[in-house]
This record gives sequence, C-alpha cells and structure tokens, in this order.
Amino acid sequence: MLVIKELDAGYGKKQVLFGLSMDVRDSEIVALIGPNGAGKSTVLKTVCGLIPAWKGGIIFDGSPTNGNTPAQNVTRGITLAPQGSRVFHHMTVMENLEVGGFQLPHKTVTGRIAHVLKLFPTLKERIRQNAGKLSGGEQQMLALARALIPEPRLLMLDEPSLGLSPQLVGAVFEKIIEIKESGVSILIVEQKVREVLTVCSRVYSLRLGTVAFEGAPEDLQHDKAKLRQLFL
Repeated sequence: MLVIKELDAGYGKKQVLFGLSMDVRDSEIVALIGPNGAGKSTVLKTVCGLIPAWKGGIIFDGSPTNGNTPAQNVTRGITLAPQGSRVFHHMTVMENLEVGGFQLPHKTVTGRIAHVLKLFPTLKERIRQNAGKLSGGEQQMLALARALIPEPRLLMLDEPSLGLSPQLVGAVFEKIIEIKESGVSILIVEQKVREVLTVCSRVYSLRLGTVAFEGAPEDLQHDKAKLRQLFL
C-alpha cells in the first residue's frame, strides 16, 4: 500500500532523513520506534505532505504522492493523528468530528460520524461537550475518531499513548487493533515499545534518519540486548 524509497527530508537546511526505505502493506500495523531525534515523526509528516520530500519516492496505492498537499493525500486515503495538541479544545466533540470531514459532502460526513461513534461509544455520550473538558484518554479517542472520518486506507498515529495512564494506554491500543481489523493499515510512532510490539505486524527502528532494524516484533521482544542497543 505504502512504499517509501530512499527518502531524504528535513526542515529548512537541516536534513533529518537519509535514504530511508520502508513499506506498509494492506491491513497491517507497522511500528516506528527509536530514540528521540531519530526522524520518526518526520517520516509521518513527509508521507502526509506536511513537509516536502527532498529526494526519493513515496508511493501510495501504486501512484506517487511527491508534491501532494495534505488535503490531496487525505482525499487519496492518508490521514494523520498528530502528537501533542490533538483536538480543538474550544469546539464540541461533534464539531471536532465535522472538521475531520471538511472535504466531504454533508451527507457523507453525517454517515461517517455515525459510523465512528459506534466504534467510540463514549464520544456519543459527550457529543455536545467541549473537547477541552474531556479526559486525556477521551481526547485521544476523539483524535482517532476524527482521523477516521475521511475513511482512510492508511492511518498514521504519532505517539497516541503520550501523557496517558497505563490503563488508558491499554484502551487506546485496543481501539487501534479494532481499527486495523476493519481493514485500515496503520503506521504508528510510539515510545511505549513494549506495548506497541504486542500489536504490530512489523517494526522498523530508526537511528539518525536511517533504518537501523527491520523485522518482526518477536525478534525484539525476545532480545532485550538488541532492543537496548537500538535506543543507545
């Protein structure tokens, strides 16, 4: 579904990715792990079009995306739930969901909201409440739900567990598995390595903008020394 070939990218004059190659297949969860500054979030931002690729190719569903705007990539089926401030705090849950479908016809948005509320029933109970009054876990669920409104084929998640309690982290990962089982491919950046290795199909570890490891999660779950080495 997604193929990245020898990608160079960065910010201003600072290069962050150096000849990076990786892929995401249909209906699988692929994890990106590695130390801070390795380039994980930069991969997601380049794929979705927030920053340009300097060199190399990004191919989605058989066609290149180089030069596409984020809106064009959303139309093609790529969405991103970013790290940090994930929701519009001054807007209601419903308004946040409507923002996720800004490019879609009104009737389509209405149907998509009804669909995601079945996946996130807690949000249905809070539908008229301001998002800023939700708990941290509920806000993360809202960010996931909003990213699903355009009916993506590839959902990218940037540290969805950030700032959540262990119990809420477990709930978020359960929802991620549900989303994957609905046929959506997921590319996830995550610092909670133990947790993400239990849900992903394959894992890439980055170091200084290059792939330091590629393989099955079991290869790292049973090799603690290798896992420590990847984060040095």
